[in-house]
Amino acid sequence: MRKKKMKQIGVLLVGFCLLLSGCSPKQASDQTENTEEVQRYAWPLGTSSPEDTVTQLMAERFAEEVERLSGGTMKIAVYPNSVLGGDRELLESCKDGDIPFVVQNTAPQVTFMPDTAVFDLPCAFDTMEAVRSHVDDEQFFACIQKVYRKGGYELLGYADQGFRVMTTNDKVGSIADFKGQKIRTMENSYHIQFWKLLSASPTPMTFSEVYIGLQQGTIDAQENPYEVIVSNKLYEQQKYVVETNHLPHLISLIVSDSFMQDLSEEKQEIIREAAQTAKDYAREQSDERIASRIQTIRDSGTEVITLDEQTREEMREASQPVYDAIKKKVDPALVDSYLGE
Repeated sequence: MRKKKMKQIGVLLVGFCLLLSGCSPKQASDQTENTEEVQRYAWPLGTSSPEDTVTQLMAERFAEEVERLSGGTMKIAVYPNSVLGGDRELLESCKDGDIPFVVQNTAPQVTFMPDTAVFDLPCAFDTMEAVRSHVDDEQFFACIQKVYRKGGYELLGYADQGFRVMTTNDKVGSIADFKGQKIRTMENSYHIQFWKLLSASPTPMTFSEVYIGLQQGTIDAQENPYEVIVSNKLYEQQKYVVETNHLPHLISLIVSDSFMQDLSEEKQEIIREAAQTAKDYAREQSDERIASRIQTIRDSGTEVITLDEQTREEMREASQPVYDAIKKKVDPALVDSYLGE
């Protein structure tokens, strides 16, 4: 009931905007193709992230580029902070075409598109440059694009917030040091299985409870990208940040497939070109912000630990059962394409 109510609130907000303008997203896409005609209202783009994030930077740059490339005749309004609904509600509304554009992490998409669990393969890459190269690969992008289109979306590109890393009060220098650590994870079976294979004690928990959980000792550790660790001051309650780099934190820019197909080829090309620019910009900002976040953590007195290659290889070997589990649920060809095999 709560989720349904949130979606209704989001749709009502969009409806209010449309009422003021007198048209809907689909009606707007049916307007004359005269490039001099300006939209009567801005197409909504929803995110569940706060303003000071790479997600917001990507969304804003995308909106700016669409307006610039169209000479001001195409406009997008960005709504952060779950104003139009949480991740699930945004996906549902985007599929229906009520909210044409969404920028979000890939994790909540697994429920709607199980093959996106390919991004839950742990310790697959050692650098973000390798991750970006693989998700941009033409063969892989064509494969994953089919997954999104089957779900009712068009994928416009992936940016990221770097890797997910671990914060803890127990120093980690080898794979044996993970044993017994109570680490908060998302409610994701593959994430939970990964940490169990490292002999840790994964504990799914609502993110809003993580800071207090660390403060009160309910949990010993947690894992998130640097952006989240600093913006929520989680490092204040931890002695170490361990660069486990176990998963990339990808951010997808998607558009409703039905909405996109109603646009002229010229407008579709503008949207795709703007998405490419926004993706590149978001990646640059992510790299700069990670360096800044690491410095903030070090300045606070929290130690940043980089694991050696032997430990990384042992983590990779230990996590193979996760690969087996994902390959049972995800198209094996998609897995091979993602890994470059």
